[in-house]
Amino acid sequence: MIYPQPLKKGDKVAVICLSSGILGEPYCAHEKELGIKKLREFGLEPVFTEHALMGNEYIMSHPEARAADLKAAFLDESVKGIICAIGGIETFRTFPYLMEDEEFKNAVKEHPKFFLGFSDTTNNHFMFRRLGLQTFYGQAFMCDLAELSGDMLPYSKAQFESCFAPYHGRKITPSDVWYEERTDFSAAAVGTMPVSHREEHGYELLQGRPVFEGELLGGCIDSMGEMLMTDNIESFGDMLSEEFEKCPQLKEDFAKQAEITRRYSIFPAAEEWKGRILFAETSEVMPTPEMLAEYLGTLKKEGVFDNICGIIVGKPMNERYYEEYKSVWRDIVNNSELPILYNVNFGHSSPRAILPYGAVAHVDAYKQEITLL
Repeated sequence: MIYPQPLKKGDKVAVICLSSGILGEPYCAHEKELGIKKLREFGLEPVFTEHALMGNEYIMSHPEARAADLKAAFLDESVKGIICAIGGIETFRTFPYLMEDEEFKNAVKEHPKFFLGFSDTTNNHFMFRRLGLQTFYGQAFMCDLAELSGDMLPYSKAQFESCFAPYHGRKITPSDVWYEERTDFSAAAVGTMPVSHREEHGYELLQGRPVFEGELLGGCIDSMGEMLMTDNIESFGDMLSEEFEKCPQLKEDFAKQAEITRRYSIFPAAEEWKGRILFAETSEVMPTPEMLAEYLGTLKKEGVFDNICGIIVGKPMNERYYEEYKSVWRDIVNNSELPILYNVNFGHSSPRAILPYGAVAHVDAYKQEITLL
């Protein structure tokens, strides 16, 4: 695996839209400015890729432009880091333009960059893993750096600051508070804090031994499940009906997501999960327990649970289905000896930790800490 250098003051970082193009919409201008200000406070110089601010409809209709932006960022030796604007649902449509481009694949190896994102960006992380580059799961430009209160949430900020040094020895512990998802992202909300709650649970060991160790691999459960589900278009039919009308190719591509994923071997094969800790979290959709069971069942069929040495589960957003999800995990895994640590601060529920793909993690439920080795 190729390990990128940590960020350092003075670095140029590219902000990119690999899925949703909402960053380019006029109603998000205040978030763009907040994010720029925060990156500069960290001593970083933000640049936006060529098409990042073209708006949602353009980004959705042009996966080749998104791919071109990513390629350009890797070819630009002055760019040291790449931060995703936000997630979405269809970054997999960039795979044919990237995985069949030898110049891009060579650039990833010859000019490795610090790459950060979460949610649908799980697809990109798995792609980079296939190409041999370590990437980082956990935060995004709009969701974290452009926090409407005017500063990053303290826990998330400390995690981002840790990206300026090697991660070896870093400890990830429970946040004292968690935050509800905002309902107002307008300019009127600037300067306000999200609703917060004191953390009542900490890390919960659902089953298995309290201390375990392995290499980190995972992402958003929804994204991982949809990579492999041949009928995933049924999940999006109503939600994307207007988008399908605007972009007929979008509907055709969704019907082929699993085929596209397998064509380029994006999802790790069963044997590649050996010795790994699966980290997994649910999206802002807050899937029902039944939907979570379907996603996990898809991973089970792929042999994931037969090979991993442990599981780290992210805190559910807004603590929705908090207790119900526990039963789903135990039932679908169906192996009481496999350790499952629950309610960890990463993914869609804020604040967010940052998890390096390929890092060896030492998990200690007694001490309430995950140490990156």
